[in-house]
Amino acid sequence: LWHILVLAVVRHACGTNWNTLETWANHHELVRRVMGVHATAFIEDEKIEFNYQTILDNVSLIDEDLLWQINLLVVDAGHKLVKKKEDEALKLKTDSYAAETNVHFPTDLNLLWDSGRKCLDMVEDLREIANVKGWRKIKNIRKTFKSQFRATSQKVFKGKDDHQKKQFVKQYLRQAKSLVEKVEEVVKNPPVVKDKEELIMVIIALLVKYKNYAIKFIDQIERRLLKGEAIPAEEKIFSIFEEHTEWLTKGKLNKKVELGHLLLVTSDQYQFIVDYKVLEKQRDASQVSDLCERIKKYYPAEKIKSHSFDKGFWSKDNLATLQGADIEQVVLPKKGRHNKEDKERESNPEFKKLRNAHSAVESNINMLEHHGLNRCMDKGLHGFKRYAGLSVLAYNLHIPGNALKAKARAEEERREKLRLKVAA
Repeated sequence: LWHILVLAVVRHACGTNWNTLETWANHHELVRRVMGVHATAFIEDEKIEFNYQTILDNVSLIDEDLLWQINLLVVDAGHKLVKKKEDEALKLKTDSYAAETNVHFPTDLNLLWDSGRKCLDMVEDLREIANVKGWRKIKNIRKTFKSQFRATSQKVFKGKDDHQKKQFVKQYLRQAKSLVEKVEEVVKNPPVVKDKEELIMVIIALLVKYKNYAIKFIDQIERRLLKGEAIPAEEKIFSIFEEHTEWLTKGKLNKKVELGHLLLVTSDQYQFIVDYKVLEKQRDASQVSDLCERIKKYYPAEKIKSHSFDKGFWSKDNLATLQGADIEQVVLPKKGRHNKEDKERESNPEFKKLRNAHSAVESNINMLEHHGLNRCMDKGLHGFKRYAGLSVLAYNLHIPGNALKAKARAEEERREKLRLKVAA
């Protein structure tokens, strides 16, 4: 269990990949010392080694709840290390940012191509274990479909002649519909091979999944590019591989689009991330009540001196919730026009000071992104949440590590001064 946790944290702390992690696990002396397997390294027959797939499978077993509990232990130990007074109150800051999933930018055209090529991949897998009639020219089908996709994309996004654009789109859709018809024949009449029934069922299930995606995107392309309809947001899918991906704009002035999930982060004055949450189709303003409950539940002994937010969290209910909690100073700027009461509240010197200090959470988020949580390389929503928890754990472990190194340097400087003083 210790080996699994160390390797999982090293991957995020160093922002590395699985291949490098395998090399470090077997040959990096410091990593092996932390894991406690360095002692037998000089005896070749007794050397403990870790295979790539073993590392991947075991690290993937860590779940979000376990990581949450470990993070609480790390934060508690860190507070005991850095706090000057045991009962010192916390100054919390909360913000959110877009953590990206590992997907390409989606358009209806390239999502249809993704669906089509995965259908062809599944058919090729079937052909390896069974005789599937009607697919002798599958390589030519793939090549033609890809060429039409690229030509259509060029015309749609760079062309100026609307009539020509529609002609290319119609040709692309004809090829896609032809492919779907051939796939439906395979689904209706799947091959039968003795002792391979379960494998064929799995491949057919995936084939049906990708075929349905292709049908969906054919319909959306017809409606949007040929009929001029606007596709409602709730109908849109942004990746056929990471279906949970959301389209995020965060209301920024430059309207930058990001694909992933919002990650809610709460840090304290010691830079520890004391709370985090992956938001699923939720926004900042809806999180304040649950956040207060989590802080109260997991940090019952801690006093909260202040808690600051940005305007994205504003609502009257949120302000009332925070003021009703056991928080000395609530920093929640109001959106829009201010009345006399709002002006008095926000002109308070302590409010201004804490609001200016709120930007420190942006630094924490930036550091978190450098611990692997800029783009999630793991698959699925469960993998995304595990990835977030491991990145937060890697981040939090650096804080007490830096504090211990600073103490060691200060002690070394003190001894050096004392030595020079005695020598003089």
